[in-house]
Formats: sequence, C-alpha cells, structure tokens
Amino acid sequence: MIENISFKFPLKDQQCGAVLGNGYTGELLWGSGNCLNVTCGCTNLWDHRGGMQWTCAQNFDDIRSALQAADEEKIRSFFYQEKQDGVLRPSLIPVGRLVITLPEKAVLLRYEQQLASGQTRVFYELDGKEKFLDFFADFSLQDAIACGGLDDSIKLEIFDSYHLSARKEHRWKLAEHFSLAEHGFVPPEKFADGSTMGFIQPMPADPSFALFGRRFADGTFTLSFKRNVNDPAQLAAAEVKSFDVIAASSREYFSCYWQDIPHIQYPDHALERVYYHNLFKYAIMTNPRSGLVPGLQAAWIEDDRLPPWQGDYHFNINIQMYMLPGLKSGKFANLKLLFDMILSWKEQLRNNARNFARIDNGYMLPHAVDDRATCMGGFWTGSIDHACASWVAQMMFDYCEYSGDMEFLRNEVYDFMLGVLRVFEVMMEREDNGKLALPVTISPEYRDARMDAWGKNSSFHLAAVHQLAKNVIRTAQMLGLEPYAGAVDICKNLPLFTCENNEIALWQGMLLEESHRHHSHLAGIYPFEVIDPLAPEMQEIIQNSFERLASLGMGQWVGWCLPWASQLYTRCANPEMSELILKIWQHVFTNAGGASLHDGRYKGLTVFAQIRGEVMQIDGGMGAITAIQDQFMHVFDGELRIFYGISEQYTNVSFDKIFAPGGFRVSGKIDDNGKVSVEVLATADRVLKLKIRRSKQFSQAMKAGEKIKLVLQDGEIFPA
Repeated sequence: MIENISFKFPLKDQQCGAVLGNGYTGELLWGSGNCLNVTCGCTNLWDHRGGMQWTCAQNFDDIRSALQAADEEKIRSFFYQEKQDGVLRPSLIPVGRLVITLPEKAVLLRYEQQLASGQTRVFYELDGKEKFLDFFADFSLQDAIACGGLDDSIKLEIFDSYHLSARKEHRWKLAEHFSLAEHGFVPPEKFADGSTMGFIQPMPADPSFALFGRRFADGTFTLSFKRNVNDPAQLAAAEVKSFDVIAASSREYFSCYWQDIPHIQYPDHALERVYYHNLFKYAIMTNPRSGLVPGLQAAWIEDDRLPPWQGDYHFNINIQMYMLPGLKSGKFANLKLLFDMILSWKEQLRNNARNFARIDNGYMLPHAVDDRATCMGGFWTGSIDHACASWVAQMMFDYCEYSGDMEFLRNEVYDFMLGVLRVFEVMMEREDNGKLALPVTISPEYRDARMDAWGKNSSFHLAAVHQLAKNVIRTAQMLGLEPYAGAVDICKNLPLFTCENNEIALWQGMLLEESHRHHSHLAGIYPFEVIDPLAPEMQEIIQNSFERLASLGMGQWVGWCLPWASQLYTRCANPEMSELILKIWQHVFTNAGGASLHDGRYKGLTVFAQIRGEVMQIDGGMGAITAIQDQFMHVFDGELRIFYGISEQYTNVSFDKIFAPGGFRVSGKIDDNGKVSVEVLATADRVLKLKIRRSKQFSQAMKAGEKIKLVLQDGEIFPA
C-alpha cells in the first residue's frame, strides 16, 4: 500500500491543494511563498431557491405528441421554470477561507499526507531551517479542522466567500451567477472577540452559517463551521475541540477505514498512487457518520465562485461513478448514504411518476436535482431520462448482492425497483408482432436538448430496462416470491439493444456520428452488463462498434468518460487499451495536485481543454478506483472474471480481497514467473463461478467461511 501522498508548493490553484474533510466540511490547503490558504466548503450548504416541480403538464403522452410533431415551443413550455427571487436553480454555496501568513522570509516547500491517519503536514523553510504545521479533520463532526505548530510570528485571518467572489475575475460561466452578491446575498457580519474570529453569513431563504476559528496558547487553532447562527456572542461562547482530540478522531476513523480495504500491486506505480489517493478522498467525502451524500465537487468547492453546475446531484452517470467505489471496496455504509437519501425522497419521486406516467405506484428520478430532489429543470432530455432511476435501482440491488443485506432488499429495494419498472412500462408499447418497444427515448446528452435528441429504442434505455427487469426477477427468486409478470414480458419481448449496420446504435436509425463524452450506447456492456462482449455471436457487432468509437476519437471527451471507457475495454479483454486510457486520463485530466478534472489540463486531446478554467469534479478520480479494480476482477451474470484488464506480459501483479457479489472475497496473483493463482473466501453459502482470462469456467458450491485456492494451468483452473 502507498502510505503517503506528497506534493510540492507552489500550489497556486485551489483544487491543486491537499484535501481534508470529514464528510460534512471539506478543506483545500494551497498557496505559495509564505501564504498558506485553507479553503473551506460544506457538503450540504444549499441555497434551495429555484428549481422545477413536476406537474401534470409534464406527462409522457403530451411530451411524446409534442416531440413527434416537432413542436419545440410546446416542449420548452413543459420544462419552463420561473425564477425565485431572481434565482433559476438551487445551488451549493461556497463558504470561505482561512489565510495563514508565515513570517515574511518563510517559503512553503511541500505537504505530506499520511493516508493511514489523515495527518497533513505542511513543510516550510525559515532561516535555513525546515519547520512544519500539522492539520487534522474532525471526524466527530463538531468542528472542521485543527492546526498545530503555530507561533506568535504566524498571522491568521478568515475571509468570507461573499467578498472573495466579488473580487474574482471571471472569464467563463458555468454557474448561474458569478458572485454571492449577484445571487441575492447580503454581506456577512464579521467579528473578532479575543482568541475567536470569523463571520456570520445570512442566507436569502435558508438558515445562516458561520465560519469561525479559535486560537489557543499552545500554538494550535481550531476552525469550525456552524449553521443557524445569528449572534456573534454564540460563537464567542461556543465550545470547540482541541487539536489533540481532533487528531485522535482522525486517527481512529482512518484506522477503521483501511482495515479491510482491498489492496493492489499494480504494474504502473502512478496508477497505484491514483488508486490509494482517491480511496483516501472517498473515505473523507462519504463518511457514514455525516449522513451526507457528496455532489459533483463534494465539499471541495472553490471559495471565490459559485460551483459549476450548481455542484448538484447528476444521476446520468456522475453520482453513480463517484459513489460506486464502496461496492468492490466493501465500504457498504459509505455507499448506502446514497440510497438512504434517495429513499427519503420517495414521496417526491412518486409525485414525479404520478405526473409523468399517470400512475400512483411508480418512482421517477430526473437527471439533476438538489438534496430535496428538486429538479433543476430546463434540460428536457435529462428530465425525462428515466434510466437515471433504473441505474440507481441497479446500484441498490448490487449493494444487497455484495453486502448480503437481504432485509434492505426485501423492505426497500424490491419496492423501488418495481416502481421504477412500472414507469418504463407506461413508456412502452406493444407492436403488431407482439414485441415491446420504447417509442420515445434518449441517449444521455447526445445532441443535448435539441428537438432531434431522441429516437425509438435507444440502446441506453433498452439496456437499463433489461438489467432492471432481470434484477426484479432475481429478487423475487431470492425472496421466495412470484416473479413480476411485467419483468418476464420485458426480458422476453423487448430488444436487448438497437443494431444498425451490424453495430450497436444510439437508437433506431442513429449510429454514433461524432466523438461524444457519454458512451451511453455501449451501456449494455457496462454499467448495465446485459451484453457479454465476449460472446461469439457478439464478436462482429462489438468489433464494428469499437472501431467506430476509435475512428471518431476522443476529441469531445471529458474527464469522467475515460475511466468508463477503460471499463468497457476491460470487459472486451483488451487490457492494453484499458490501461492506456487510464494513463491518458491521469496525464490529461488530473491537475498539479492530483485532483480529477472535467476538462483537459492542456489542449490537443480534446476540445474541452482550457476553455473555461479549471473545473474539478470528483467523478473521474472515483471512477478510476473502480476501473482499476475491474481490471483485476469484474463480474458478468454472476461469473467472476479475473485479470481481464491486466496485460499478459505483466508479472508480479496482485490484488487482495476485493469484494464480489454473493459475499465472496477474491484475491489473485501473477508471480514473477507468470504463474496465475486465485484465492476465494465465501462469506455465505453460494455457488462460485469463475474465469481467469482465456480459461474455461470453474464452478463449485461453497459454504460460508470456506476458502479455496485455485491455479491456472494450460487454460484450465484447478484447485491448488
């Protein structure tokens, strides 16, 4: 395991900084010279004004009629929304900044982050001597962070985002407004009372917040963030935790987190570093104790602007990508935060389905929402993308399969899957030959929200429905229930994908015609996993489809779509391309501090590069975790596939105890001589089905607690 992460100063951009946080607040340590900045953000600091509520006007029948009539005015009217106090959409809000000014002759050198404890040590040079400051996040959630190593020569100041955003020069616009003042905020109230300093920021329609800190005589400082604060006297009297207590909370949290993390030995040490660094970030941003689900930037929101795309929850790949590392890593409580949030929206999602599908027992989730499931609106193709809901339903089912949480499957997940499937049934029609079809579907973000951005039987929606129906049937079997007849009908009569010219098409009559960031037409391979790209009958179709993908190139790709492409190539048993794409991602779509970027770091590979400043999104980094794990082990239809993403020329490669569905823990190794071995531990009574690349399937019933060691010899798997 890589134990430490280190980067050199200067780190002049916020998102290049060292990341700290506790799942509620998040901090970025950055700067140059003698100035160390600590940007502080909050995971759920929402301005809830704006957004779109579903009404009966937004029903499927009328939307379908308008699309078929090419009535753009009517479509726009369906998804039009009024501003609320001059605000169109809900947005996360930046907080502020702690500035630590070292003595004038001091120079920041580097930071070193201990992954095992969460300690971040910032080194600086002063008068020829190396000194340091230590930082820890408070995992008790009472405060934000604590800093140690201060002396009287070091100056501390706290700045608010209201004034920071007003001073920022903006050359691009990814948020509704440039500053908090434009967004309808009033200036905060600043205060300083002895050892305590900070500010209180009123919110236009939500509870106020405060960022404040207290300096102690022992050379430490605690930074704290509070909601519902209106009087500075409250902050002067507030209890804050000491450096030692906060440091202990961090050490305890990370000690528990790393205990059962699957470890890897990867042929590319740079990607191995990516793996552990991003698992560290995952630990921070999905802390189960916080009960909060991160948005596009988690709590690491710049303090001098409103976050890109409101920092919201995008359900057409982004949130799935950045929450999924909890699955194979066995961090089930971290992942379940997402499902708890979504299930808390059940009444809202039922109302959406009631208006859209005119049924009382459905669930519908649009592609972009805030923490109350308020639809961002405007983008009609995303609003009707019902695959967002089925993708979440699949994640819920997978969580139950991996964790063994049958109670959650019985009490919550089965109902949710059925509700999502019922909406799809309303969207279907029976054709003269008895087959089912989806007459109005989209392929995410393809042609954006144009009037021709839809078609019949999109391969994305077909794959989503098939995986959902398949999981509904499997759940009924697991729970001893009669299979839902609608799911059986779908599996029998709905096409698995749309094929045009012996290729997988976006929808009927539409082959991929340009480089595109969303590999949605290939979603039947991953994430929905209903198409086996290695099946003999699929070989020509897969070859043609990937040749088209290659011929159109990466010219319009963005950061998060590269780990997804790597996963697709792993499943096609093309490990060299799977690895190359991750290396390209790491080189082009991470910044000087290792943060994952939406747009390219430099021009040449993609047009989405240096056109709107640096845009950090956590999805690419988290997707890289899962893509790397998939290279060692992924699953198709209950069959564990081992080393499909690792080049056969590599030796001295291993992975340890990756979680698999059915409660299996799987380890594997390719030793110095190229000998391949696998070890499987069963935590439940299940049948193991396993392949090592180019082998025949090995199958054996296992009992809970049983362990089996296997070796690959001459294309067959044998017990060791």
